[in-house]
Amino acid sequence: MPKPNKKEFNRESLLNQGVVLFMNQGYHGTGLQEILDAVNVPKGSFYNYFSSKEEFGAAVIQHYIEPFISRLSLHLQQSGSDALGAIRRYFDELIVELEENKFKGGCLLGSLMGEIGSTSDVCQQSLQSAIARYRDLLQSGLAQAQQQGSVRTDKTPEEMADLLINTWQGALLRMQIEKSSAPIKQCCHDLLNDFFIR
Repeated sequence: MPKPNKKEFNRESLLNQGVVLFMNQGYHGTGLQEILDAVNVPKGSFYNYFSSKEEFGAAVIQHYIEPFISRLSLHLQQSGSDALGAIRRYFDELIVELEENKFKGGCLLGSLMGEIGSTSDVCQQSLQSAIARYRDLLQSGLAQAQQQGSVRTDKTPEEMADLLINTWQGALLRMQIEKSSAPIKQCCHDLLNDFFIR
């Protein structure tokens, strides 16, 4: 793989720092100067990569979701004849990581949906796109599981993927206030081991 050039490196560093600071402080609680100082990029250079904080926020959203999509894709590619098992293993890994992080952070998408989802058109569109990409991948895995006979067929894969994302997001919020993995474990158990089962 070719080594990234300085411009690509700086953009990646800005996005990584954006994820960290937005997770810890929120979009409105994070200033551009703070991001620039953290990665040692001059303010003038920031505008070589992004035209505004809003555009930066939209790019951070896509940057944040990418590893989750890559990881779920890998699980599904390696699933053989057990797509439902691949989805379970994916969520099990997320739960372990959230427990190891003492339930801090939750999901950046969920946090930003609440904070700026209705006030920034640019970020709203990026959030919609990120959720749609994630949903489409889950939908594909659930469709495979239907074909394999492990998942009910009276609901569409899209309906089940939407329900899983919506329930997971709500469970993540409860996890944060309760400092417990019980809500997210219940979400995965009730849907992936019960409601979705044929």
